Amino acid sequence: MRKIYILTILSFYLISCSSELEQTPISEIGSNNFYSSEEDFENAVNGIYSTLDIYPNMQFYLSEVRSDNMYAVTQTGVRPYEQINNFDLTLATNEQVSDNWDNNFVGVFRANTVLDQLNGNVISDETTLSRIEGEAKFLRAFFYFDLVRTYGKVPLMDRVYTPVETLDLGRSSVEDVYQLILSDLQDAINLLPESYPGSQEGKATSWSAKAMLGLVYLTRSGPTYSIEGPGLNSGEYSDALSQFNDIINNGPFGFVDDYASIFSYENEGNPEIIFDIQYISGGLGAGGEYQSLTVPNGYLTVNQAGFPNGEDRKQVSTDLIEDYSEDDVREEFNILEGYTDENGNYLPSPFYVKYIDLQFAGQDRFDWGLNYPVIRYTDILMMKAEAILMGGSGSQADILNDVNMIRDRAGLAPIASVDIDILLEEKRREFACESKRWYDLIRTGKVIETINSWVPEEDVQDRMNTMDENQIIYPVPTDQMTVKEGLYEQNPGYN
Repeated sequence: MRKIYILTILSFYLISCSSELEQTPISEIGSNNFYSSEEDFENAVNGIYSTLDIYPNMQFYLSEVRSDNMYAVTQTGVRPYEQINNFDLTLATNEQVSDNWDNNFVGVFRANTVLDQLNGNVISDETTLSRIEGEAKFLRAFFYFDLVRTYGKVPLMDRVYTPVETLDLGRSSVEDVYQLILSDLQDAINLLPESYPGSQEGKATSWSAKAMLGLVYLTRSGPTYSIEGPGLNSGEYSDALSQFNDIINNGPFGFVDDYASIFSYENEGNPEIIFDIQYISGGLGAGGEYQSLTVPNGYLTVNQAGFPNGEDRKQVSTDLIEDYSEDDVREEFNILEGYTDENGNYLPSPFYVKYIDLQFAGQDRFDWGLNYPVIRYTDILMMKAEAILMGGSGSQADILNDVNMIRDRAGLAPIASVDIDILLEEKRREFACESKRWYDLIRTGKVIETINSWVPEEDVQDRMNTMDENQIIYPVPTDQMTVKEGLYEQNPGYN
């Protein structure tokens, strides 16, 4: 499906560039007759999806690297992800913090453009009209959910704004942003189909929207930490459970018995996958980059799947490795503890290989075809357990049934009870390199305690700062702060 996105987004850019050169106001983007056919709208929706291209990269840098799963420190200390790893207070100028903000708002703009132009005069088929509206609203909610989890308050745009209008558009409250997210996801559930034909697999379904809505309820229910961040202490655990139980009881998904097969290049779209981001390989810019972000350049070079590209040391933490027992099959699949370089030297630096299958290497180190799992069925099972443990209705027996099924797949013996700390460790091992850990710790009120007890043990190079509640969210990027003086206030705790 992503091949379609790449081709159609080029036409989307050409239309946009043409409009800019002709000085056509953004609010009149349809005046060039682009939105004059159903095909135009399909292309534009594909353009929204294409904005997800770097989402896995951003999640890796802003959540996986931020968590106790990784110790991403190089000898020179100049990589932008090291600032994130180290809880630096100067992150307002960090390029990854800025890129994530920019990319999400590009997605919001594209979704708003489709929604503003959508009408029944061009698309007469009600089913198609509803589906396109549902896709645009799901994706707008997706982008805003990432924004609110990452930055807290952000500008709220529920339509296309002109550049002049945005100069007076400040940051809206977290609650107001959430209200748009909730409304969009509830609409998407009603508007989207449950499935698509093979040629359109990977598009958002009503099940995708239900899974996202359950996660939103779960996130809102988390503690506030006395900051304007993603948690509102709203206690919506029953609302989250309603979505998770619907997916478990009525959805077309299921538990896959072999862990490695979930991430197989030859088994995409398996029953575990509720929503993923689609990639193909076959040329520069065609495949996914996130797979190679997790491994040293030298490993790819010696295996003829990349090229030398300077120092790159994104190391899996010793603490995570020690969290796996010897019988856990997931450790060997997820993590390689070292490799022999092209000069025959063994380098004992553990890194993730979860998404790398060398027989499917593409034309360069960024050309991999594996889809990125955003939400999978096992995540639903574990979020259901979390919702029960944090205050929703349910029994220990319900939790144990699911947790022990997951442990059995990993080659582990059953356990007799589960509390929130045990659940977090079970999920940590299951979802290593899937960018869940940071958010899980925040939602459950464990992040400050966990990180600050981990840093002294892991930080052998003495690079990392003690974190406090302000580092739960990131700063507003400097390039946004300087657009108009006084429009935004910086998040507390950052320089």
